Formats: sequence, C-alpha cells, structure tokens
Amino acid sequence: MGKNSRERHKAKRKAAEAAQRRRSAGPADAGDPLGLFGAPRVPSQLELAEQIIDQAVHAQHGEQGAALDRCRSLLITGPGGAAGIQVVNRALLARLLHDVEQAWRRGWQPAELVRAARRECSARHGRLMVDGIAARMRGYPKAAVDQRWQAQLTILDARVWWEHDDNYVTVWGDRQGLDRAAVITVMIEVLHLLATLPAIEVVGPAPGDARPATAAAPADLDQRMLDRVRALLAKAESTEFPDEADAFTAKAQELMARHRIDHALLVAATGERDQPVTRRIAVDNPYEAPKSLLLQVVAEANSCRAVWGKRFAFTTVVGFPSDLDSTELLFTSLLVQATRAMTQAKSTTDEYGRNTTRSFRQSFLTAYASRIGERLSAATGEVGQEAAVSADSAQFLPVLAARDDAVRDVFEKQFPQLTHHRSTINNRQGWASGRAAADRASLHGRHAVAHD
Repeated sequence: MGKNSRERHKAKRKAAEAAQRRRSAGPADAGDPLGLFGAPRVPSQLELAEQIIDQAVHAQHGEQGAALDRCRSLLITGPGGAAGIQVVNRALLARLLHDVEQAWRRGWQPAELVRAARRECSARHGRLMVDGIAARMRGYPKAAVDQRWQAQLTILDARVWWEHDDNYVTVWGDRQGLDRAAVITVMIEVLHLLATLPAIEVVGPAPGDARPATAAAPADLDQRMLDRVRALLAKAESTEFPDEADAFTAKAQELMARHRIDHALLVAATGERDQPVTRRIAVDNPYEAPKSLLLQVVAEANSCRAVWGKRFAFTTVVGFPSDLDSTELLFTSLLVQATRAMTQAKSTTDEYGRNTTRSFRQSFLTAYASRIGERLSAATGEVGQEAAVSADSAQFLPVLAARDDAVRDVFEKQFPQLTHHRSTINNRQGWASGRAAADRASLHGRHAVAHD
C-alpha cells in the first residue's frame, strides 16, 4: 500500500472514530458539529431562563436573600437583553403550568390550590393560581374532567382571558397594577408554594383520568332528596324563631337518615356496586377547631368518618356519595345558624376587665358542636329503630353494618395514624350559651377532633 493510500485509510479511520464519539456523547454534544469535544456547551436563552427560575425557587425556599435578588434581577431584565424578556415570560408560564399539573398528581384539586395560595400568600397569588389552572386545563377535553372538578372551575371562573401566552406575564402585571419586579416576585412565590405543597389523599380522578358520567335512577332520586333537604335547611336558616329552626333542621336530618337507609337497601337488593369515596371540605378561620368538631359530629351522624388537616384548614370526609352530600349540606346550614346565634350572644369582660369575646366564641362553638352531635345521633337512632321494626331486620342490619365497615376500612387505610386534640373550655358563659343555642337550633358527639 502506498503512502497516499495509507494516509487516506488513516483519515477515514479517524473520521469514523470521531463519528462514533459523537454518537456516544448523545444530545449533550449535539450542538458541537465540528467535533470539538471538551468545549463547554452554551445553553440556549430558554434553558438559561429555566435554570434561573429554578435557582430562584431554591433561593426562596432557603431564604437566601442575596441569591434570590440576583435571580430576580436576571428575570426582570431577561438574559440577553430585551429579547430575553419574552423568553423569561414563556419559561415562567410553562413552569407554572407544569407545577400545577404536578400538584394535581399529588392529590390537590383546583379550589384547594387557590385556597392554599390565598391562605399562605395573598388574594393576588390566588388569582395567579386561577390563571395557571385555566391555562393547564386547555390540554384536557371536558369529557376527561371529573364533574366535581368542572364545578370547581366554574366557581373559580377559571378561564384563559389573555390572547397569547408569550404576553401573559406582562398583561397580568398590567391587570394587577404591578411593575415587572413585583410580578416576578409573585410568580416565584407561587412556584415555591407549588413546589413545597405536600402530597395529600387523592379524592377523585385528576384531569385525563375521569370517565364520562352515566345517568342513573338512584342519582335522580338523590338529587330530589337533596333539593328537599336544601329547602328545609333554607327555612331553618331564614326563620327568626328558634323552635321553627329546630323543627326544620330535625326534619332535614330525619329525611336524610331515611333516604340513607332506603338507598342502602335498594343498592343491596339490586346488587349494584356502591363504594365509599373521599371528599375534602374547607373549614376557615376563625375558630377552625370547633368548626371542624361540628363537621365531624355531622359526618358521624350521617355514617361518615372525618379528620381535620390543620395546616391547610380542610377536613377530609370518607363516606358513600349521598351521605357526603348530606353531611356537607347540613354542616353548612348548621354553621350559618351557629354563627348567627354566636354573634347575637353577648360576651362579657372578666374580673380584670379584659374582653372575653374570643374565649366566649371558642367555647360557644365547641359546646354547640357537642350538643348538635348528641341530638343528631339521637334523631338518627330513632329513624334506624323505626326502620328495623318495619323492615326485615335480618336484611336491614347486615346491610348497614357492611356499609359502616366499608367506610371504616377506607378511612383507616387513608389515615393509619391519627393524633387527637382535646378542646379546651375556658369560658363557662360561652359553653352554656352554645349548648342553649344548639338546643334551640337543631338536633353524641365527641370533644376530640382528629388530626392527620
């Protein structure tokens, strides 16, 4: 082989080896077409913006003020000048949508994300969260979204009101009356909140996992029952006469108890598959603990189990769907009645002249919840005894026992470890007034409120 041939073969071998190295190096060296291996790869503007956002969220979490300020400055001016601002805007919205989706997969529902943003930050952060939810929902057909999610989206008025995503950050700031620095601050705070929200119990299918709802006769019957209950409770809330409120509320609970028994027997007779589900109900300040106690005793009276999550102020309730509807309706009505009675009752000052309004109202609501639990339990027990007499108890009792067991099994699986907080009563006048108000307003409850 001549010298020239040897050189050509050598050059071909080197080229083949270089090509093999490029294939082995993968995407990280795809931007190095000349084969200058070892040279640093320059990130694109978008990649750089994403890195800065990620560093800003980490700095926010670690309370690293100087690092956070540097990241904010880069996001305000944009990497690479004016053209980089639009790149940053695109990256911020994309990160918001991604983190909203991740929160959904960790169990959070739309209304809960917005509520968390408002509680942990401000109403403005809540509005940004609503927009992030609306933008992310564009990726899902309506048929793939659970009906309860759709209802939440409607209540939140979650809709895409801006014309183009690249302009969203700018027009959102204009709408809120904020300069770019303030907008960047709010967005980083929302992204930090989303990144640090813990995983919670999944209570229904996330978008994309829902199946189209099918109409069924029991659902129609449930709706008619709920409409009657709503009408009774509305009367209880509107009347100024305690005896009338008591009668309307007692009638509503009796109707719900009878419906629960009839529904259970119908399902057992038809062989339909009816399983417990989970629902979360918001319980807001002030006086979250006694309000949660009220929800707990109402849930127990309706064959459900409840646990209060203190940090984010919601109670998780496990039960059959119609029983959960009954629980939520009755709790809402009783809370309205309790609040009205509490604000009408006058607290006093103590022997040192200090105002006792807060301790009075805390004790009032705790006593109210305790007494309501006793009366609801008694009313439900009477309906059960009547049903057992009129129906075949050999069929009736096992059906209800099986449903109670099913609820307990699901609840204990979700909450294998619970702590209990015992309410403290330090205002006798508030306790007495709360008991009296519960006797006037409506229907065995425990003093302990479960915490997850």
